[in-house]
Amino acid sequence: MLLLHLSDVDEAAWAAAFTEALAPYPVVRRSDSFDPAQVRYIYVWKPKPDAFEGLTSLKAILSLGAGVDALLKHSALPDVPIVRFVDADLTQRMSDYVVAQVTMHHRLFSRFQADQRARRWNQLYPPSASESTVGVMGLGVLGQDALKRLAALGFTLRGWSRTPKELDGVEVFTGEDEFDAFLSGTDILVNLLPLTPETTGILNYDTFSRLRRDRLAGGPVIVNAARGGHQREADIVRALGDGTLAAASLDVFETEPLPADSPLWDIETCYITPHVAAISDLKSGVRYFSQVIRDHEAGEPLVNVVDRNRGY
Repeated sequence: MLLLHLSDVDEAAWAAAFTEALAPYPVVRRSDSFDPAQVRYIYVWKPKPDAFEGLTSLKAILSLGAGVDALLKHSALPDVPIVRFVDADLTQRMSDYVVAQVTMHHRLFSRFQADQRARRWNQLYPPSASESTVGVMGLGVLGQDALKRLAALGFTLRGWSRTPKELDGVEVFTGEDEFDAFLSGTDILVNLLPLTPETTGILNYDTFSRLRRDRLAGGPVIVNAARGGHQREADIVRALGDGTLAAASLDVFETEPLPADSPLWDIETCYITPHVAAISDLKSGVRYFSQVIRDHEAGEPLVNVVDRNRGY
């Protein structure tokens, strides 16, 4: 039996789609009458404190989101495998967001937007893509795909991750010892890291101050499409105000929804989107997790299982 425990999304729509895709395998919602001891899989998003009560036969937790940092903090999380969502559609959406933000900043959108408001004709020429370096933090599925798509546009690329990686056409840096070297040659910093205790608050004033400053007019830029916990918003406000950063694109925030009194709303060089960079599409999610369940019920191993020690 599959139990859906989805908060802040249309649970009924997901239930109907799973019921059709998995038939005759039983699919239930929290509001249905069922025996918790019969549940083998639970599909979750923002689970309530009692989400896992009575699930004594649970074989796996299936996470609607690609990131599982919030799920790992659940006070009653069972000791069973957690399967994260890895899907080509979600990856494409994230890369679309990253490419859009990077190219916007590379073409000095903030500067020309200000010139337009001032009715000022100022032919400032951006550097070529090959003269501009995009640094991506986080070299998992999302980071690698974003780098591949940025490579097709001619950017000079570098990446930084916790563990060593080898990527064609990308200068890769690893761990804390190489973090400063990574930042010092980066003009546009893109964050796609998982949120762990080690990466919490990594987008801070000290990080911003170590980015390269002599390439993009106005200075370096950050793009955060990972988790709000990665950033220190007071530091972003400060850096945008004193010129340490030329601009920022933020899709995630320390508190969501972003409070109406946040100073980020009023900063013209801060581009805000409401955590929509890479949504989990219903059709893609049902297709992916239905296959996971069918394969596991047939004796196949689970895929994309979270390493709880690493947090992703």
